[in-house]
Amino acid sequence: MAQVERLTLLQVVGQAFRAANHLGSMRLVRFLMKLSNETVVVELKNSTVVQGTVTGVDMSMNCHMKNIKFTVKGKPPVSMDHLTIRGNNIRYVILPDSIPLDTLLVDDSKRLPKAGKELGTGRGRGRGRGRGRG
Repeated sequence: MAQVERLTLLQVVGQAFRAANHLGSMRLVRFLMKLSNETVVVELKNSTVVQGTVTGVDMSMNCHMKNIKFTVKGKPPVSMDHLTIRGNNIRYVILPDSIPLDTLLVDDSKRLPKAGKELGTGRGRGRGRGRGRG
């Protein structure tokens, strides 16, 4: 039963993420960065389940958490104060039902316009390769 709920939750988040992405581009890591102080369940690629409160997520999708219940498959749960999960080990992030997806999926980061070529920065003789002789 839990597997069915997980798939439908992932489908809902995926649809909402695609809808928000259609309006503007938002990366998954930016969404996860907005989950500070939310209690989530993280399933790792080795089937370990980590439940706790997100304290922060960095650009490598490393997830920093507190008040952890760490359950390795087939073993009793272990409680921890703090834990950092490396981003490439995350399989799922299961969100609570109370989370307002509409507001979290809005991309509020300001994009800087791409600057054109700056004039006057080159010296005219190819790329600099050190200081030369002497």
